[in-house]
Amino acid sequence: MDLALIVVAYAFGLLASRVHLPPLVGYLVAGFVLHAMGFDTTTGIETLAQIGVYLLLFTIGLKLNVHFLARPAVWGTATIQMITISVVTAGVLLGIGALGLPLASGLDLEQAMLLGFAFSFSSTVLAVKLLESMNETGSLAGRAAVGVLIIQDVFAVVFLTFTASTSPTWMAVPMVLVIVALRPTFGWLTARTGHGELFVLLGFVLAVGIGAGGFELVGLKPELGALLAGIAVSPYRQAGEMADRLLDFKDLFLVGFFLSIGLAGTPPIAAYVVAGVMLLLIPVKGAMFFVLFTRFRLRTRTALHSSLTLSSYSEFGLIVASASLAAGYLEQEWVSGIAVAVAGSFVVASIGNTIRYPVHGILADRLKMFERLPRLPEDAVLDCGKARVLILGMGRVGAGAYDEIAHRRGAVVVGVDRSERSATFHTGKGRNVIRGDALDRDFWERLRFRDEVELVVVATDNHTSNLECVARTKEYLPDAQIGAIARYPDQVIELQDAGVDVARNLYEEAGQGLADDAIVTIWGSRPDADPTDHPES
Repeated sequence: MDLALIVVAYAFGLLASRVHLPPLVGYLVAGFVLHAMGFDTTTGIETLAQIGVYLLLFTIGLKLNVHFLARPAVWGTATIQMITISVVTAGVLLGIGALGLPLASGLDLEQAMLLGFAFSFSSTVLAVKLLESMNETGSLAGRAAVGVLIIQDVFAVVFLTFTASTSPTWMAVPMVLVIVALRPTFGWLTARTGHGELFVLLGFVLAVGIGAGGFELVGLKPELGALLAGIAVSPYRQAGEMADRLLDFKDLFLVGFFLSIGLAGTPPIAAYVVAGVMLLLIPVKGAMFFVLFTRFRLRTRTALHSSLTLSSYSEFGLIVASASLAAGYLEQEWVSGIAVAVAGSFVVASIGNTIRYPVHGILADRLKMFERLPRLPEDAVLDCGKARVLILGMGRVGAGAYDEIAHRRGAVVVGVDRSERSATFHTGKGRNVIRGDALDRDFWERLRFRDEVELVVVATDNHTSNLECVARTKEYLPDAQIGAIARYPDQVIELQDAGVDVARNLYEEAGQGLADDAIVTIWGSRPDADPTDHPES
């Protein structure tokens, strides 16, 4: 039975993706349809749902950057927005209840505030998908949006902790201390497990076995344990890789969560009316984010992009509503109604994000009035001075190209790397390197050169990224010559077709260089010397 339900979920997810909606919209609809046909949720589906939520919280913990989250533009925006939207939404729900809408007419103030809290969340799943599709994950707008989402998720975990149906045992505090004390052990394991299936399995062990399982044993909310386990691993270098490797598994298991919401009950007509009203409030939610971001001195363009990314309702709102249902605070009809609003908001947010660039182009002059000076350093103009050579990607190849060009031409080269750690390292070595994501349009629009750029070297470690960098270069620096690296001959051809002037096969060049050095070492001759000059003895 479980497999049959998942097959139906796949079919509806595929239909949703074909009309450019997130598949999870299809999973929710599949649950509603199946429930209307007489199906109910199963133990297997509920287990999938639980594991999906645990992995979601664990990966959030893995990405927790306390330094970035401590910035007022992140925690201040998240906190003020959640309070404001909760109050506004509660007022709207009480207002339509006073008008006699059946589902809302029986609400009291506490229930209205609880629903307002559930609607104040923005979707982490949708936001990440939108940022990835637009190559803006590493941009300031993307990082600000993700930071706000993490703060929201922390609020959700605190709420889940206080709505736990069981009281913690005397072992609760020791269990928390044990997980904190095991941080070095977790780091040691992540560094020595390799990069294969064992690495993925370790993520499951930490999230589901140690974090969630350990907390459940002592009467604490298992979701909080999964989050704490992720936070314990987050300082280590492999945390980002683990989050990436678990991403698809998390999405797969969350199928069970969205299915279970739909299988719990088909929404009544009144729930659709409430969902429609809530969809009308999405522009208010987005405007609130925009105003707050600009008050914290983000550029209007950055603030607009972050706000559009966050203009949705959230799967975490569903998690909060489900916990409230279990605690007896809400009825099932409200959980189903929130599910409809979440699905509808994904449609609205997807449309809004596809037109973000034209919207900013039309409204740029009018939005300028909201900007505050001075801007945040990360959102200021990037002055590259008189640099005439730009190197995108400061790995070993990029750093080598930088040093060679600087040696031959002098201080006319500037490097770009998306990693703050890498940019800081190269700056410490005396190289002129700025932090930026070459896939992000916002980065290119902040770049300023005093002289004409002659050459752009594309040297990231991903071929798809290199192709995207080439496209950005041709769009923003159309007169510059472009050089790029590849790993395989067919990739060299792709780069040439994309308009690269000089494309080099990395492995082929390395092999030729190694052979040249070996010939000089063994025979003491030039690499291009006649091989007959050195007959075998």
